[in-house]
Amino acid sequence: MTRSLGAIDPETARRLVQSGDAVLIDVREPMERARERIAGSLSMPLSAFDPAAPNLRDRVVVFHCKSGGRTRSNAPRLASVDCREAYVLEGGLDAWTRAGFPVEVDRSAPIDLQRQVMIAAGTIVLIGIALAIEVSPWFIAVAAFVGAGMVFAGVTGFCGMARILAVMPWNRVPAR
Repeated sequence: MTRSLGAIDPETARRLVQSGDAVLIDVREPMERARERIAGSLSMPLSAFDPAAPNLRDRVVVFHCKSGGRTRSNAPRLASVDCREAYVLEGGLDAWTRAGFPVEVDRSAPIDLQRQVMIAAGTIVLIGIALAIEVSPWFIAVAAFVGAGMVFAGVTGFCGMARILAVMPWNRVPAR
């Protein structure tokens, strides 16, 4: 069944979930979800999205991500889930949190991969510049290399640093 997904505000979504009619489905990857998630939401990462699972035929489904962008851009795919009605949570987890609704936070889980990339890239650039000032001007190449890598990642969508960081031991998170 093909449908379009409408947007739903956090207050309406919360009422539907509390009534038992709706279920919240988090489309983020397990690593993103490990640190912060809406209490009671189900995990259905986009990378493993299967419209037939779980059985939601008689339910209202509200999909969400961090800010709403990922769910909006994948709405045609998400609309294929077999359910009574389907919506996208307007503003995602960020809007839910701003509304003061309950979230589960695990501060021991790794921080978001994008933030890890920014921290690593910024640190490498600063070290390269410091070495260029103190040791040899040739170390400016380190900062240039990282800058070129960031431009490449932005243009192509492939970030080598993110791929490397994703397999680090601290980023191995079991699915929830």
